[in-house]
Amino acid sequence: MESKQVPSSIKNRALVEKRREEMIRGAVTLFREKGFHKTTTREIAKASGFSIGTLYEYIRTKEDVLFLVCDSIYEQVNERMKQVVDASIPGETSLEEAVRAYFHLMDDLQEEVIVLYQEVKALPKEAKSYILEKEQEMVVMLEEVLSHSLPGAPPGRISIIANNVFVEGQMWGFRRWILQRSFSLEEYIDHQVSLLLEGVSTHR
Repeated sequence: MESKQVPSSIKNRALVEKRREEMIRGAVTLFREKGFHKTTTREIAKASGFSIGTLYEYIRTKEDVLFLVCDSIYEQVNERMKQVVDASIPGETSLEEAVRAYFHLMDDLQEEVIVLYQEVKALPKEAKSYILEKEQEMVVMLEEVLSHSLPGAPPGRISIIANNVFVEGQMWGFRRWILQRSFSLEEYIDHQVSLLLEGVSTHR
């Protein structure tokens, strides 16, 4: 299942993408404040700036909206990471740039990420499987950066480090309310990158 496979009665793809972006922005705020189940499609339409009738020209169900929100998050992560990751250039600089970019992206998308983890359980089985596969793709991208930066490192170690980085980036969103008492975002990233590079150097 992919976002383009969510049926729409509108044939203009550019218009569909525009309306769905508006829908995603409106839905994220509502899902964060009220939760998926307590949010109505009428409220989503209003928050998106169009009528309930227009909303149903672009989706079939409220679950479609949630799926579009989840898919959008991982598409943004994928696009941003690809801009900074050059897997053909080994070394700590490439690794640090990729990790910093990922952490900044998680800060930019923290509301969306929180909604994703709170509400993904409401998706149908096929859509949920698709979203989980997208998450694994992000981990694999981090593994590729690590593999080129740490030639010869055991695959198991690479996998653990990649999953750690993945979770630590999201932790800023989930724990920001307490972390901000001690760190700015940049200080948090500096500490996490420092710990990562220290661990990498120790286990070369």
